[in-house]
Amino acid sequence: MPSRQDQIWVQLWKENSPDIRERIVGWRKQNAMTRIDTPSRIQRARRLGYKAKQGIVVIRMRVGTGGMRRQRPRAGRRPKHLGVTRIKADVSMKQVAENRVMEKHPNMKLLGSYFVYKDGMHYWFEVILADPHHPRIAKDKELRKRVLPGVA
Repeated sequence: MPSRQDQIWVQLWKENSPDIRERIVGWRKQNAMTRIDTPSRIQRARRLGYKAKQGIVVIRMRVGTGGMRRQRPRAGRRPKHLGVTRIKADVSMKQVAENRVMEKHPNMKLLGSYFVYKDGMHYWFEVILADPHHPRIAKDKELRKRVLPGVA
């Protein structure tokens, strides 16, 4: 069940509130992958394993929207069998965001990610990563279990 904070965030997003719109204007001007100090949805981040300590990184990832279109065949066919419009991606936008962040940070372990905002052109997700070689992470029992699977 979503927390009260999550419900409020989604409600503000659906109502297109001015607070979020001002924030998004700045996000559009930033790079697609931006490291941020604190998560936008702190409770959601904590459920995924976020802690405000060294060795944990939060990255806001912007992913472009758009359907998958194939080239339309030139020869005569029945329109139903052209196979142009109803093609679906195998992976979700969230997985695309996670994969792009992991390509950029191969030494980090993925703790999780969550939806932040969506407009007509982009999706924004926040991805939480942990550095398995950082001493603060190695000392934390909860994070050690998730990040270093061989160590109990």
